[in-house]
Amino acid sequence: MKNNKLNKLIKISLLGCIAFILMYIELPLPIFPTFLKIDIGDLPALIGAFAFGPMAGVLVELVKNVLFAIFKGNTALIGESANFIVGSVLVFTAGIIYKKKKTKNGAFIGLLAGGIIMTIAAAFLNYFVLLPLYETVLGFKISAVVGMGSALNHNVKDLNSFVLWMIVPFNFLKAIIVSIVTLPLYKRVSPILHRI
Repeated sequence: MKNNKLNKLIKISLLGCIAFILMYIELPLPIFPTFLKIDIGDLPALIGAFAFGPMAGVLVELVKNVLFAIFKGNTALIGESANFIVGSVLVFTAGIIYKKKKTKNGAFIGLLAGGIIMTIAAAFLNYFVLLPLYETVLGFKISAVVGMGSALNHNVKDLNSFVLWMIVPFNFLKAIIVSIVTLPLYKRVSPILHRI
């Protein structure tokens, strides 16, 4: 029993380290401001959530963001906290649904629901907490953020429209990309993760 728990903890830690490394692979997209970059750091967390349960996925997100804060953090923990919360919403939702229905269809529904709920959470978090914190703590003006979005999309005129036209599609696109990679990859790594 103790060996099983230790084994699981080691695998969760390894997934967290892999997630941390994957955070460094960032893909800027020309339709979003330069500070919004797609990374696949949530991929190991989703695999952990499917293999070991939703809380394991959240722990992978925690390990990833703690390591990122230590080695690269430059946002006064605002960016790392946001990444942890938003990523945890995705992996916890997907993991809890998959735990109840361990089929390919269950995984698909979990990833879709996780992506939708993550996108909604990211929108509210950015509007009410993150962007105001960036402005207050780091002096990153909301008007400058809106200006970056407006330069790329004429529909962006204020904070509301920035969240609607930039934050929402960015997070949903990120969820789709990570989900597309997760489905086939989990099937391949699942037997390895479940070996004792």
